[in-house]
Amino acid sequence: MVSAQIASKLIGDIRSERSLNQAELARAAGMTRSVVNAYERGHRQPGVDALARIAAAAGMRLRVDCAPRDVDPMRAGRILEQVLDLAAALPYRRPGKLRYPPMHRHAR
Repeated sequence: MVSAQIASKLIGDIRSERSLNQAELARAAGMTRSVVNAYERGHRQPGVDALARIAAAAGMRLRVDCAPRDVDPMRAGRILEQVLDLAAALPYRRPGKLRYPPMHRHAR
């Protein structure tokens, strides 16, 4: 999810840039004006997909860049070791045969 404050500013900037009112933007995005209003006022928190629809409705494209996180290889190794130890401790059961319900043919 995108922060409601960031989404609010982004939607306001999109509308301002394209000189659209909320109803026009909402109609183009396939949403109700009340939803766009709630997003823009920060009363609802849109997902990235909703923001992408709003941007596309204004002829823009939303691009999300995520900064890679630093990975501590020692910590990652310890976590992997713990996961593998837990997996090894699980009881092994042979998978049973799959049973499907009988299929009935319908007369035409």
